[in-house]
Amino acid sequence: IVIHKKPLIFLHWYHHITVLLYCWHSYVTTSPPGLFFVVMNYSVHASMYGYYFLMAMKLRPKWFNPIIITAFQISQMIIGVAVTVIGFYYYSTDETCKIESENNTAAFVMYGSYLFLFMQFFIGRYFKGKVQVVKPIKKTV
Repeated sequence: IVIHKKPLIFLHWYHHITVLLYCWHSYVTTSPPGLFFVVMNYSVHASMYGYYFLMAMKLRPKWFNPIIITAFQISQMIIGVAVTVIGFYYYSTDETCKIESENNTAAFVMYGSYLFLFMQFFIGRYFKGKVQVVKPIKKTV
């Protein structure tokens, strides 16, 4: 995106800022569901960046439809929401549960908002063709 000077959509920078903040909090609180999130994130990003690498090298695989990557991302968000809902259940029923309410709530809000934004992106990209672009701020001296 940066090399090709493509504009960043809201989803992109929002996702990276909130993931950074959530990961810091999860590290400090040693979040038990973190392992689920890490495995999902790695799996999705491995396929996504593999595809982006091929695109950057101008070796676009004609057999691979990029809608699959967005479907992977949406699946990740659905599973993320499900893991946090299960976390709320264990937190409320098991006294030995190590999940922290604040961290699980943050994960639920984060994955829920990502699910909404990725669905919005999916519909706009593959069905309507409109996605909001964040324009860079120009410096004035």
